[in-house]
Amino acid sequence: MSDALRVLVVEDETELAAVVISYFEREGYLVDSAVDGPSAVEKARVGLPDLVILDLMLPGFDGIEVCRQIRTFSNAYILMLTAREEEIDKIVGFAVGADDYVVKPVSPRELIARAKAILRRPRTQAIGSKVEGNDDLLRFAEIELDSNSRTVTVGGKVVELTKTEFDLLEIMMESPKNVFSRRTLLESVWGGEWYGEIHVVDVHIGHLRKKLADAGGSDGLIRTIRGIGYGMELG
Repeated sequence: MSDALRVLVVEDETELAAVVISYFEREGYLVDSAVDGPSAVEKARVGLPDLVILDLMLPGFDGIEVCRQIRTFSNAYILMLTAREEEIDKIVGFAVGADDYVVKPVSPRELIARAKAILRRPRTQAIGSKVEGNDDLLRFAEIELDSNSRTVTVGGKVVELTKTEFDLLEIMMESPKNVFSRRTLLESVWGGEWYGEIHVVDVHIGHLRKKLADAGGSDGLIRTIRGIGYGMELG
């Protein structure tokens, strides 16, 4: 079982946590668990999970803060659970690096399916790791993207992107004259079988645009084609 993927389940509802853990274990995953914010961060730091199932409302501090702290040392996939449907929760969650959201109640089978879809995405390097060479540069206007080291700069200024934002930008920069539908972007970044909302793409594109603009990027670098999707364009 040394090759089994590691899952950290962070949930303070004991019965729900037990059910989720049992389902993941049946699927062959190595599962650890936590019931509050501080222990979740510590177990993520020590156990280096591939996937974190993270409840939004937790004792200690909430899932948003857990997500924010985990992102300082790990690129583990993060699937957040919430009982609240307010859009602000989703927007804030994705801003700190969550990969997907599921609104409770959710069946364990659906949760497993969503997790498998996330885990099929290519893994990225761990934060802070170094790669020799720098031969995979993409340039568009003042943006420079290094596919090898997975870094992005705007006018020489480093822009901190989540792995989802980076993947979206890389796809569009590889073919800057193309227009990409939401479905195409979902299949390319999230994987072929997607069980969530297609407009999750819009949330990530919105954050990507803001980060590029805040770093001094030109207006309109990522254009919206109404009814179709997105592409790159000079403003």
